[in-house]
Amino acid sequence: MYTNDVEALDAFAARYKELRKEVGKVIVGQEEVVKTILTSVFSDGHSLLIGVPGLAKTLMVHTIADVLDLSFNRIQFTPDLMPSDIVGSEILSESRQFQFNRGPVFANIVLADEINRTPPKTQSALLEAMQERSVTIAGKKHSLDLPFFVLATQNPIEQEGTYPLPEAQLDRFMFSIQLDYPSYEEEINVVKSTTAGKKVQLEKKMSATEIIYFQQLVRRIPIADNVLEYAVRLVNNTRPNRPGSLPMVNNYISWGAGPRASQYLVLGAKCHAATLGKYSPDIDDVKAVALPILRHRVFKNYKAEAEGLSIDKIITDLL
Repeated sequence: MYTNDVEALDAFAARYKELRKEVGKVIVGQEEVVKTILTSVFSDGHSLLIGVPGLAKTLMVHTIADVLDLSFNRIQFTPDLMPSDIVGSEILSESRQFQFNRGPVFANIVLADEINRTPPKTQSALLEAMQERSVTIAGKKHSLDLPFFVLATQNPIEQEGTYPLPEAQLDRFMFSIQLDYPSYEEEINVVKSTTAGKKVQLEKKMSATEIIYFQQLVRRIPIADNVLEYAVRLVNNTRPNRPGSLPMVNNYISWGAGPRASQYLVLGAKCHAATLGKYSPDIDDVKAVALPILRHRVFKNYKAEAEGLSIDKIITDLL
């Protein structure tokens, strides 16, 4: 496709700009959110989107799938959803043979809407798909279409009748992305564009094959030892009651991030650098992706709760 990695990285930075511009035709504002979702796509990771209803989470994911020319399925998670409703099931055909009916998880981008509304048994069905890129039905393994991403949403307001995601599943998400209300000017633009009856035609800017190529390219980007050590040290600093732990961490954190956070920090920094046209990440690239990678892996204690300290504030202080 390209003669060398430098040429490929230049092409990637240019294509990434085109992607952002195309997504911007439909999604007004939310620059940081779009950037983080695209970073998770090219780092081959999954994302958790947390925001109140009506912030265009579904529209955003649908638009990105459209621009990337990927197949898209939305699963509305409810308390009565069964694992077979996600992965599919075997049914007896007219010829008296069992045949596998593929579930909605067989798509490139799966939007798991309100993932915390469904019981742990159903959540764990998605867990295998996220981790193994395959599902097992009646002892038989079925591979998912690549590239494969789960973008899950959670409503932070309503907690009644929800099943909090277990730590193991939270850890599978590369990013936890907080969506906020648009600014006054952005909201005016949103209302103008959505009430005028104009249909936006989106162009396909990338194919599945190219995405897989760029994912492999991101992994090949070299990283300096001091940057890698900074990422690992940052994750180590989130762990309380260890030799050399910071007083703030011992006081306010009950549980720190695991090694997967270090891996994602390095991958995320590489991808962030590539989107800016750099050939190797620096410490600023690690800092740029640190908050959404660490905020769902670090757990504060009652003292932090009592003093009104947020996880984001603690991580920002660590940075």
